[in-house]
Order: sequence, then C-alpha cells, then structure tokens
Amino acid sequence: MLPLLKLGTLALKTLSKPIAARLKKQAGIHPKFRNLIISVAQANHRMTTTMQRRIYSHATDVEIRPLNEEKAVQAAVDLMGEVFIFSVGVAALIFEVQRSSRSEAKKEEVRRKEMEGMRQRDEELAKEVDLLKQKLAEIEQIARGRGLAGVFNFRQAEEAKPTPVA
Repeated sequence: MLPLLKLGTLALKTLSKPIAARLKKQAGIHPKFRNLIISVAQANHRMTTTMQRRIYSHATDVEIRPLNEEKAVQAAVDLMGEVFIFSVGVAALIFEVQRSSRSEAKKEEVRRKEMEGMRQRDEELAKEVDLLKQKLAEIEQIARGRGLAGVFNFRQAEEAKPTPVA
C-alpha cells in the first residue's frame, strides 16, 4: 500500500504542473483577473527589489520602476504556477505526515496492549508462585510434624486416597 501512496503523491505533483500552466494561460486572458494579478506582480516586484537592494547594500531610497504590463502578467502567472505547485507539494507532505502519524499511533496501541497483556500474565504468574509457596509451606509443616519418614508416608497416603466421584 505504501508504494502506491508514494506513486500517487508523485503523480499528483506531476499533474499539478500542467494544471498550473493552464491556470497561467487563463489568468492572462480574463481582464479583471489580469488587473488583479498585475497589481500582485507589481507589489511582488517592489518587495523583491527592495529586499535585494538591502541585501546587497544598494541605495533603497531610489524609485523602483514598475514592470511593463506583459512582464507583470508573466511574473504574476509564473508566481501563481509556483504557488500552486508548492501548495500541492505541501498538501501531499501534510497527508503523508498524517498517514505516518496514524500508522505510528496504531503501532503504539498494539505495543501498549502487548505490554498490558504481559503485565496481566506477570500478575497471574506471581499469584501462582504465591499459591505454590503456600502449598510448599504446608507440606514442609506436615513434614516437620511427621519427620522424614512421615513425608514419604504422607505422599503414599495421598496417592492411596480414593478420589470422590461427583
């Protein structure tokens, strides 16, 4: 079952790439959505340019020129595609972690039940050992009372007793 899940996850990731490409194509066509993604792309461009300038110690007070419309659309749909593929990967990872967690919980439950069974068996054996100790103490007490020859006679008398029929 495990290899099938892994193959399914890999197939889902692979299929997400053409879906992302189709989303990119459709995003560039619809006018309202196009305007939205252009503004997202411009904001992303400003943010990444500012971060790069700070990282490389360049002047940050210089005006950042906006991308032209086609570059903004292309940047936005590329970003959308990457976000979609990343989301599919994260979803697959979360699914795998949850599946693994459930599997571990089941294994832990089996181990807990096994330990409980061993504990109960240990208690039963301890009771049986106590019972055998009591019987041995009774036999030793009888043997002390009768002497060594009495022990042998006791065993023979026990063997010779008729068993009651119920």
